Amino acid sequence: MFWIASAIGLFIAYLLGSIPTGYLLGKILRDIDIREHGSKSTGATNVLRTLGKGPALFVLVVDVLKGVAAILFASWYYPWIAGEPLFEISVNFDLQSWVPWFVCLSGLAVLVGHGRSIWLKFTGGKSAATGLGVLLAISLFVGIGVAAVWGITLAVSRIVSLSSILAAVTAIILILGFEHQSPYRLLVIAGGLYVIVRHHANIRRLIAGVEPRLGQFNSERS
Repeated sequence: MFWIASAIGLFIAYLLGSIPTGYLLGKILRDIDIREHGSKSTGATNVLRTLGKGPALFVLVVDVLKGVAAILFASWYYPWIAGEPLFEISVNFDLQSWVPWFVCLSGLAVLVGHGRSIWLKFTGGKSAATGLGVLLAISLFVGIGVAAVWGITLAVSRIVSLSSILAAVTAIILILGFEHQSPYRLLVIAGGLYVIVRHHANIRRLIAGVEPRLGQFNSERS
């Protein structure tokens, strides 16, 4: 029963991440599939290019909150099932010791949900904003530091993908540089690498010097 309940918790985190905010706004505001416009992504950057500043800000905030919500839910749910006699495995098995691991797995699940939404045939965004929400929920200091790097890089370069990649690298450095439990360190490392991998096409364009800045459009974006 414990393992079934744990899997259900992970699926809930995945479903939170899979809420296609940008896609829904495209349908509601202009009756378009945002995946057929701009970079084909459902994230805030493509929403900015396609729908404008207001919708983009809304998508950014909601996507961050999805990450926060997944960690807050897991932080309540897993201690609860670990403390319920119904889910006991044996007297010699400490369920509470598994709680941090399942909280961190929930963080990965919400990232995967955002990038591979079940509602969009497993397409989606690049999980940077949702990853920031996860960071803010597990370590406010790390989250603020990452947000600062993202904002400064964007202000200087005007390249969102570069800002997101450097923010992911910063998250890994900060989580390793300060005292955190091993599960949370592994979560941030895995999540940061996931976000970087999701930007593989952007990395190729950055190396080639053709990655567009804010306000520019490149029909070859993916």
